Amino acid sequence: MPNFSSQLRLSSLLKRFKQRTATIDGARRSFATTEGSRPTIVHKRSLDILHDPWFNKGTAFSMTERDRLDLRGLLPPNVMTSQQQIERFMVDLKRLEVNARDGPSDTNALAMWRILNRLHDRNETMYYKVLIDKIEEYAPIVYTPTVGLVCQNYSGLFRRPRGMYFSAEDRGEMMSMVYNWPADQVDMIVVTDGSRILGLGDLGVQGIGIAIGKLDLYVAAAGINPQRVLPVMIDIGTNNEKLLKNPLYLGLQQHRLDGEEYLSVMDEFMEAVFTRWPHVIVQFEDFQSKWAFKLLQRYRNTYRMFNDDVQGTAGVAIAGLLGAVRAQGRPMIDFPKQKIVVAGAGSAGIGVLNAARKTMARMLGNNESAFDSARRQFWVVDSMGLITEDRKNIDPDAQPFARKIKEVSRQGLMEGANLAEVVKKVKPDVLLGLSAVGGLFSKEVLEALKDSTSTRPAIFAMSNPTKNAECTPDEAFSIVGDHIIFASGSPFNDVTLGNGQVGHCNQGNNMYLFPGIGLGTLLSGARVISDGMLQAAAECLAAYMTEEEVLTGIIYPSISSIRDITKEVAAAVVREAIVEDLAEGYRDMDAREIRKLNQEEIVQYVKNNMWIPNYPNLVYKNE
Repeated sequence: MPNFSSQLRLSSLLKRFKQRTATIDGARRSFATTEGSRPTIVHKRSLDILHDPWFNKGTAFSMTERDRLDLRGLLPPNVMTSQQQIERFMVDLKRLEVNARDGPSDTNALAMWRILNRLHDRNETMYYKVLIDKIEEYAPIVYTPTVGLVCQNYSGLFRRPRGMYFSAEDRGEMMSMVYNWPADQVDMIVVTDGSRILGLGDLGVQGIGIAIGKLDLYVAAAGINPQRVLPVMIDIGTNNEKLLKNPLYLGLQQHRLDGEEYLSVMDEFMEAVFTRWPHVIVQFEDFQSKWAFKLLQRYRNTYRMFNDDVQGTAGVAIAGLLGAVRAQGRPMIDFPKQKIVVAGAGSAGIGVLNAARKTMARMLGNNESAFDSARRQFWVVDSMGLITEDRKNIDPDAQPFARKIKEVSRQGLMEGANLAEVVKKVKPDVLLGLSAVGGLFSKEVLEALKDSTSTRPAIFAMSNPTKNAECTPDEAFSIVGDHIIFASGSPFNDVTLGNGQVGHCNQGNNMYLFPGIGLGTLLSGARVISDGMLQAAAECLAAYMTEEEVLTGIIYPSISSIRDITKEVAAAVVREAIVEDLAEGYRDMDAREIRKLNQEEIVQYVKNNMWIPNYPNLVYKNE
């Protein structure tokens, strides 16, 4: 039995927790309201309100609110609309753009990130208004490619704590630690261990920037309530010697845990967050390949989780591959006829291969013969060359895609053949890069692709950030020809072709899918995230483009349409969850009611549950 002192300590902790969450509950309710609706009760006034980014409106506080919240005299007298506030804020960013005479640069991008981050720190509602209104312009700042720079410099950029940090030193304490987060409801967690940040490698605790950036996109694209998201860093050390020797590094200065020690940390974290928030969705982000697949298989049938690098990247790539088939003037059902050379066999590469194989197999009948037939469409090249059955110590995840010796011999190839040789012999319809090796698609490789048997070969240079792209669109169009389909992971400008036409650079960004996957899972109440739900998301994205658009070489929509895209993707995920009998309902909509919704009603249901950044009316009440 606990003694009196421990009971007193527990009582004190619970009291503090209730006091802390009372304000959060007010914030959570506030974001579900709009101007003119029921006011939100707050338990703070005066400067405390102005210093709280969840409630602060700055110069947009009405005179009535200023009186009842003791703000009169603490703000300039002119009451501004939210639109006027945005216009005033944009002056800073526009001045920065004007001063950047040589165009975008790393320094310029980081300066823009700092300005946006400062806004996030003082006024969350306005921050998301700006991000949603200018998503095409600022997504590359809050996420890829600028987020890579942010992570590399995070120890120096760190100002205000955001998110939670669980470390190897916290073993045995995580179940109590989760209650330090003040929100009693969390819908979405993005977690990383910092071991493989984009194509930059092990950045340790600085990888938290990835989780923060992804959740900004969840709010902007999917309308996830910003007070119900939680970025998480699992710090189990780093093998980056530069960081280990840096006295200013903010993380554990020890080498990474491995094996069972590593798994024990992850197991404790997952148990803790799902104990406190049983309905949360956890997105794994930028884990090294060694752990990405193992953790996915370990947790996916027990918890609501997915790995964006494995499954999100795969879905976006599948959507692009299906779009490339459409761009050739053929139906998507012809996808199993495509010959695909894949450069890269890490977590992203294997994830795409598995998803593409399943898509082909389903189109061919979804039996054992179909899976074997689909396997023969892929030629996988890693850092040691073409992967065949002759490969020693082959990665088990790559084993299903190792080419048989007879197949290789017929093509005049052998184990370890380089990429240029494989492209020249196979003459693929698609050259897919997921290698994280900048410039891998050399002139020799691209020249070899000119012999492709396809009327319109596709080049996917999908690695992030920009410097890690396998080639640029200028290189692809100038070497292979004007007729190609081009896609990349990071943003590039379209190319002006010699005939006055435009060579479209399609950005195959994961943000087309992961917000919709998360939102659809949340609103369906699905117990797990199934392969069918992920496939439905990819096929929805592939079908989003019109025939006229794909025939001009546009296979991904504009980022400016991301809210509408996410709405449709989420609806597709909800529909598939219903079909697979996984849907268990969300809030006041139970499973039976969700199952009764028709297609249009599901889309409307999704739209009605997407958060919009409107200032709430605030009323003070003493606790």
